[in-house]
Amino acid sequence: MTQGNVVHHLIAFALPLLAGNIFQQLYNTVDTWVVGNYVSNEAFSAVGTVSPIINTLIGFFTGLASGAGVVISQYYGAKQPDKVRDAVHTSIVMTLVLGVVLSLFGIAITPTMLHFMNTPSEVFPDSSSYLTIYFGGMMGLMLYNMGSGILRAVGDSKRPFYFLVVSAVLNIILDLVFVLVFHMGVEGVAYATIISQGMSAALVLFTLSQEKNWIRLQLRYLKVQLTILGKIIRVGIPAALQLAVTAFSNVFVQSYINFFGADYMSGWTAYTKIDQLMVLPMQSLALAATTFVGQNLGINQVDRAKKGTRTACIMAITITIAVSSIVIPTAPYLVSFFNQKPAVIQSGTLFLRFLSPFYVLCCINQVYSAALRGAGNSRTPMILMLFSFVLFRQCYLFVMANFISNSVLPIAMGYPAGWLVCSTLTLLYYRKVNLSSSRLVDDQFPTPAQSDS
Repeated sequence: MTQGNVVHHLIAFALPLLAGNIFQQLYNTVDTWVVGNYVSNEAFSAVGTVSPIINTLIGFFTGLASGAGVVISQYYGAKQPDKVRDAVHTSIVMTLVLGVVLSLFGIAITPTMLHFMNTPSEVFPDSSSYLTIYFGGMMGLMLYNMGSGILRAVGDSKRPFYFLVVSAVLNIILDLVFVLVFHMGVEGVAYATIISQGMSAALVLFTLSQEKNWIRLQLRYLKVQLTILGKIIRVGIPAALQLAVTAFSNVFVQSYINFFGADYMSGWTAYTKIDQLMVLPMQSLALAATTFVGQNLGINQVDRAKKGTRTACIMAITITIAVSSIVIPTAPYLVSFFNQKPAVIQSGTLFLRFLSPFYVLCCINQVYSAALRGAGNSRTPMILMLFSFVLFRQCYLFVMANFISNSVLPIAMGYPAGWLVCSTLTLLYYRKVNLSSSRLVDDQFPTPAQSDS
């Protein structure tokens, strides 16, 4: 990504990543669709409303994985093969250790978190079963995310997509078999998910083991390089805390929604499934910006890195407006895909139509925060997002629920309010910061003009 057309690089990287993310979202989306149409309304709510709990732990690991991706992409752009190899193997060992720790921790906190979310008694058993099985098999998802992150760090977003296609198709087949043939209910869709995620992990690890370049995975190099680990932690921990705490804050939002009853709970579940698909284009372009900035700052091409960031943001806003213009008029039909109950369709449509116009705000904070992380600066995005999505949003929700309105829509509007604050602060900071001040490579490299001379 250090030379050639910027738009071409972003599109070529983001498109397979977008498609891959769509298939990855299909895991939980298909789970909710199957239980919503073939099990029960309680099972639908159980599978759909546990996402904040799952995302708290997965978000923590995803943040660390992004730190590994930034380190690898900068060393790759700087053409330091030994450092790339050390970073790859350190990342895999870190994943194996965290996989065990987070699995045990997730199983242990499941009952407490469900009580904390005010989960209704009729939904509680299914939610608990789904989470216990999911956390027990989350190692597959973690290994896939880290392995695909390694491939993306060197510009390969196509093969991770292919692996997700295989695992998503397998997940759909197993969902239907376990639920319709073996009548396993919520447990069936949970087992289908972890088996499919295990398949994607096996495919990406096999691919890395067969590579002929610097990222080849070999058993003899599987050890932790403390210097590399320190750099991964420097970038990854702030991002990990940001994602985990932000996801945990959504537990509070879910508890506010649950207060309004099962129909709003199910409507919010349907909304979040559609929401997760709507944000994928901006998230894919944000990840492209992270790799683009990382590789270009690896050889000190600051202006090119900034150009890539601006281009990615413009593209994200354009696509998001187009998607929202489709979702708003078709909202009732989209919600009914997940649940046919009229009250659920009405509440889900309400959420979609009022929140969708504000998604353009997310484009700014997502892309520019990703660019800062690509430069090695993940602390500032963490601070800004925690302030906006946790502190500000929770204050907003408390004031709204206790002093201004007891209806559900003002509660839901806490999301756009947080997006607005975060985007404003992120853009102001980005315009003042020296992007190259956080480069992680060990040596100073001449600018392209100097090297040509």
